[in-house]
Amino acid sequence: MNVSTSDFAATQRHNVKRLALWTGLWLLTMALANFGPQLWWAPHSLWTWAAIALNLLVGVGMILANKRHLMGLDEMQRLVQLEAMALTLGVGLVVGLAYSNLEVSGLITGPAQISHLVVIMALTYLVATLWGQRKLS
Repeated sequence: MNVSTSDFAATQRHNVKRLALWTGLWLLTMALANFGPQLWWAPHSLWTWAAIALNLLVGVGMILANKRHLMGLDEMQRLVQLEAMALTLGVGLVVGLAYSNLEVSGLITGPAQISHLVVIMALTYLVATLWGQRKLS
């Protein structure tokens, strides 16, 4: 193993750890913003605004960590990620709007939930990434 390969692997590990940290922090602030008003303070209080603002700020940190991670990948890995993200964006847009139309037209009972769309997008990204990695092997 030469020095540049070792440096590349170390940089990737560092970027993945940083992304995991920011994603974990974002998840915690999301939980705080969602459950804080139900468990610890009044829903329409300054604390709710602060929790949502904190979630947005940490979300920006997560996005920047994700960008740094992507820029640290090699060209083939970056291509796999780009294709997975493009597919996820397309599926999210098409399925999300169709889901909204189902609600608006009264074809589904109850309100359309954003969490359903997030699950569909997460599964799309996971499958597309695994498929792209399989093509590399």
